Amino acid sequence: MKVFLVLGCLFAFLSIAIGAFGAHGLEGKISAHSLQIYKTGVQYQMFQTAGIFLVALLLDKFGSSTTLTWAGWLMVLGIVLFSGSLYALSVTNVKIIGAITPIGGVLFLVSWVLVAISVLKS
Repeated sequence: MKVFLVLGCLFAFLSIAIGAFGAHGLEGKISAHSLQIYKTGVQYQMFQTAGIFLVALLLDKFGSSTTLTWAGWLMVLGIVLFSGSLYALSVTNVKIIGAITPIGGVLFLVSWVLVAISVLKS
């Protein structure tokens, strides 16, 4: 549980820092389309960060759970792959990086299904 609280804090901090950098450091330096891609990465990172906090709270409430633990790690990896690829794509315009994004999105989806399964089983 504690690891997910720490990771949640780290990803929340990074969402704010990366978002501020995009708003103040990238505006006018990259295209409006690329900036929107960047903002999507920030938005989904913060959504999944809330999910990581939820996993930590559910682990505290229900105790150790392999399913919840997997959900938390898939959220972490999903952030890295989904949001990370969008950040890289938006600032480099290397289109092949965009092929990684759906993998992160699938990890997000699976992680939420695992959370639901854990809640239903408890």
